[in-house]
Formats: sequence, structure tokens, C-alpha cells
Amino acid sequence: MLRVSDIMTPNVVTISPEATLRVAIDTLVTVRIGGAPVSNQGRIVGVLSATDVLQFESAKPVGLRAESPDGYLETAEEANEEAPSTLLNLLWSGDEATVSERRRATSGAEWDFLEHHTVAEAMSRSVCSVSDDLEVSAAAQRMLAYGVQRALVMRSGTLVGILTTTDILRAVAEHRLTREPLVFS
Repeated sequence: MLRVSDIMTPNVVTISPEATLRVAIDTLVTVRIGGAPVSNQGRIVGVLSATDVLQFESAKPVGLRAESPDGYLETAEEANEEAPSTLLNLLWSGDEATVSERRRATSGAEWDFLEHHTVAEAMSRSVCSVSDDLEVSAAAQRMLAYGVQRALVMRSGTLVGILTTTDILRAVAEHRLTREPLVFS
């Protein structure tokens, strides 16, 4: 009987809830993973996936944002401003700005949605966890019930690994879930 500990990934990358979404996405891309547990001083407080970031970003107003006096970000339409195409002319109202100066002005954090928000804002707070001695098929059923792509593997309340759908798929492809021996030709 194949156990979670037999196929899990033991070295888990975690992300801080205070990290910006830009730092979190850069981490996920660098390590080539689709999500990671969120840890605050060694305590798991959630999970951040690429899907969580996309859902969070898509829930925000579309279009250029203008800050109102009370700090609320609103779309140009809500602020009764002119069409977005004329906004660039307002931003650089003077002939003295060169193209390179204008380009640098749009590379700051105020233009980067991911720099303005933290992992804590976008992460999923409900976490699917499994024991490391659980049978893989039972862990897969739990993941299906939760509708998740990854489960945190716990032993005595401590994170010891992560089980992903890729880990399970690999075990199936290698015939590790059956009692038949794997034969390569």
C-alpha cells in the first residue's frame, strides 16, 4: 500500500503573508511550482496558488485607477475623467519629457498591481492537509473533495511535505498504486 510519505515532496517552499504578490509570483516562477503554503513564524496560515492570484487580480476594477482624496482607488470612469487614451497626455503635460523618461515613469510600483498587494490578501485561508502515513488513494479523495491541486503533509502538527496532483499522477504513471511490478521494455 503506497503512503503519502512515499510520493510527497519533502522540501517545501513557503511564502510569508507579508510578501508582495510580485515577490510571491517571482518565487513560484523561479522554483517552477503552482502554489505554496503561507507560513507566519513557522505556523501555516494559508496557501497561495497562481489561481488565487488570478482570482484576486480579476476581482479588482479594470482599467486605469485614479486615487480619490479619501484613498479609495477608483476607475477613470468612476472618477468622471476623460477616456484612458487622453490620460497619458494629462500625465505628461509638457513637451519636455522624452520617451525614455515617460517609459521610466510607468515602471514604478504605482503601475504594478502585484507590488501593491500582499500574499495575505490573495491566499486561501482554508487548507487541505493530510497525514504522511495516509494511503495515497485516500489523500487523492480528500484533495478531490476540497477541490485542490495540493495538500499539505503534516506529522504531529508540523509541515513535513506537500502532495500535489503531479505527485499522484507520477505514481499512477509509474504503476506504483497497483500491486503489479513496473516493467520497462
